[in-house]
Formats: sequence, structure tokens, C-alpha cells
Amino acid sequence: MNLFKKIIPFMALFLAACGTSNTEEGTTESLDVVTTFYPMYNFTENIVGTNGNVTALLGAGQDTHSYEPTPKDMAAIAEADVFVYSSEYMETWVPSVLETLSDSDVTVINASEGIPFYEDDDADHGHDHDDEEEHHEGDGHNHAVDPHVWLDPVYAKQMVETISATIQSVDSENKMAYQENTAAYVEQLEALDAEFQTAFQAADNRVFVVQHAAFGYLARRYDLTEVSISALTSNQEVSPAKLAEIGNFIKENDVEVIYYQDSGNNDLATTLAKETDTELGVLSAVEGITKSDQEAGIDYLTIMHNNLEALKQTIN
Repeated sequence: MNLFKKIIPFMALFLAACGTSNTEEGTTESLDVVTTFYPMYNFTENIVGTNGNVTALLGAGQDTHSYEPTPKDMAAIAEADVFVYSSEYMETWVPSVLETLSDSDVTVINASEGIPFYEDDDADHGHDHDDEEEHHEGDGHNHAVDPHVWLDPVYAKQMVETISATIQSVDSENKMAYQENTAAYVEQLEALDAEFQTAFQAADNRVFVVQHAAFGYLARRYDLTEVSISALTSNQEVSPAKLAEIGNFIKENDVEVIYYQDSGNNDLATTLAKETDTELGVLSAVEGITKSDQEAGIDYLTIMHNNLEALKQTIN
């Protein structure tokens, strides 16, 4: 990637000019954590609490996949105590960034470490829970890997625990506070998981239709089947034949709701809803939350509860 080659020498000059402190108000004791996008920010913020400064590189509406860090972003990562990202499958630009950090003391956390990823070669036909082959990071199969692991509350809990363990080792002075914060947040994630289990355990209809295949991990966790109009790439073109096929599926299975992602284009879902006389619903992949919504108290848990209520329209 030519951009990174151009950034590296600039960043070296930038860091030399800026010095070593990147914490707010000139303090050096406070832990400085840079995260990539909202779920990583929110998970880390709940762990760190008042013992540090947590920031996110990407704001609401920014595409996590196609994002390219600016020289200022690169400097912020290099100067931070900790850098947290979800996975190379979600933040595809991170491996190139990590190559530039050889002279930095930043501790890098891959929050999805240990979580099995799966390939989604044909998401629109639903998910076969028994026959899918799972993959792990580094196996070379990243062209069709679903990166949305944080939408599974159990995996979200695992990511929180992974982030917390490393932060405790980096800032052992505040280890007890991090452990207490983590325990409190994990309890909320476990309650969220229990709510999903209770809501869907006795459901007869376990199929839901979405425009974008982002909810496969959630579907697997609760023995549901996600049928998607387009696959993992939300802007993927869908042929008239495929639209007709999904339309027939909707009619034959009495599907009542077609879900679209709140942050994405909903043209395909709207078209099919009109053709099949089906309602539209919203599911969020929780990739970004606006500043005003965050200030109003909306967070990962809020949105996941909203997703649960939305799915209850179909899973019953």
C-alpha cells in the first residue's frame, strides 16, 4: 500500500516533533488507549473507566474496511500505551499499520484472538451450523470471512476479557480497578446473552431475512438461520434472478419482516419489501454510534437490546 510507505517517514518526523506524551491535559500517568471503531471503544471504555483516556479512530458513518489512517492517526497509535482492534478481517488496514510500529512501545491487542471465524461463501442460502468449516486468523482465508464476531454476546464477553487481561498487565498499578470494571461489564453481557436465549429457545420460526449478511455469529449462537439478500459486502450487486429467488423464499415461508442495517443502504430491502408486501425492520451491526447518541446513553448494550426486540418480530 503506497499510502503507508509515504506516511512512515512523515510519521517519524511528526513523532520527533511531538515528544512522547499523548495524554490529555499534559498528564503522563493516565493510561492512553487508542481503539479502532465503536465496539472496541465501548468495550475498552467499560474496562478502563476513570483510569485512562480511551479514543476511537473512526466515527459513526465511516467505513471500517476502507478506512486509511492519516499521519495524525498513525502518530496517535504509535504514541499510545495500548492499541485495540477487532481483527484483520474487519480492520483490513491494521497489518500495514503494525508494520510501522517497530520503534513504538505501544502494546497491541487483537481483541478477537482465540475466536473461531467462519467463511461465508454463500450467505444468502442461510447457515449450516454442522457442516461449516471454521477458520482462525492467519490461515490465509480472509476473502470471505465474516468479521462481525462482536454481535455474538458470548464472543463480545470473550473480547472484553482479552482486552482487560492485557490492559491489566500494562497498567498493573490499577489492576484491581480494571478487574472490578470488567466483572461488572461481563455480568451485563451475560445477562444480554441470557435474554437472547430466553427469547428464542422455544421459537418455532427461526429464520430471519436481512439485506446484509452481518448477523451470522448471532444466528449461530441462538440456533437461528440468517438468509441474506447480499453477502458480506454490503454494496454487492445482486442479480434480478437472485432477487427473485429471495422474493420467492419470502412468500413461500411467510416472512413478515425484511431487516436492513441501520448504517447501510436499504434499497434492496425496500425493493423486496414492496414486491412481497413485507414490512421493513432495522438491525444494527453496532459499527458506529454518533456522539449525540452516546451522550444520550446509547451504547453497545442498548443497541443489542434493540436488535433483540426487532428480531422478536420474526423469531417467534
